[in-house]
Amino acid sequence: MANIGKSITIKGDLSGNEDLVIEGQVEGKIELPSNQLTIGAEGNAAAEIHAQKVVVIGKVTGNVSATERIEIQASGFVDGDVKAPRLVVEEGAVLNGAIAMESPGGARPAPKPGAGAETPKEGSGAKPAA
Repeated sequence: MANIGKSITIKGDLSGNEDLVIEGQVEGKIELPSNQLTIGAEGNAAAEIHAQKVVVIGKVTGNVSATERIEIQASGFVDGDVKAPRLVVEEGAVLNGAIAMESPGGARPAPKPGAGAETPKEGSGAKPAA
């Protein structure tokens, strides 16, 4: 696991093949397609983020997408759109942006037959109970 410490500022693109924790400041683009990115309590990312999993404890300004999961903890702040199959937003967290949730294959699973309660259609001859 790599760490960007509190006193570090990076401007530019970041990419890699290991988990990353940001406690400093990053501006640019972050690409970790097979790994987890954690924006720590002191972390501040003004970035377009693409990762397998994203955990936000600090602050993110920019769009965030994950192939598995995005978690915004109680102290987390995200100002941007989020896209992931699973999203966790803890009470107290701030999320300003659009939310898109799709299954990893890109399509939502079809509902199971008979899963919903059937209601009589208007004009079907069924009369409501008095």
